[in-house]
Amino acid sequence: MGDIFLHNLRPDPGARRDKKRVGRGEGSGLGKTSGRGHKGSKQRSGGQIPARYEGGQMPLHMRLPKLRGPNAKTAMPIGPFRTYTTPVNLSRLVVFGAGEVVSPEALVEKGIIKKPDERVKILATGELSQALTIKAHGFSAAAVAKIEAAGGTAEVI
Repeated sequence: MGDIFLHNLRPDPGARRDKKRVGRGEGSGLGKTSGRGHKGSKQRSGGQIPARYEGGQMPLHMRLPKLRGPNAKTAMPIGPFRTYTTPVNLSRLVVFGAGEVVSPEALVEKGIIKKPDERVKILATGELSQALTIKAHGFSAAAVAKIEAAGGTAEVI
């Protein structure tokens, strides 16, 4: 093969095929019904049946129960007061020294939560060895017991 220039670029032989010309006579193999079979909605233009169609049987997406409750993506908040809290276990608070104040702002500085306006609930998983003043939006009863046993205080914001 010679040099390649813009004026002599060609696709390889056999790389390109002619477009199918349907409905152009019986001899073409695609005459009369143009390869679509006989009659019915699938022969007509725009007549494809959707993938979810089950022949008139109640489709699967309608047979399954709807998602309900706060975890459904489409859930409606019940009243204007539904709030979501970020759980933080006592085991995550070992990064704080004795006597420090643990608040949402302090938790953001330590990288435990992402935003200072998140609602935080302290849970009891893990042990607390030093006395801390913990300010959060909620506490589990077991977490309050562990905090007070370690000599700290739990303040609800």
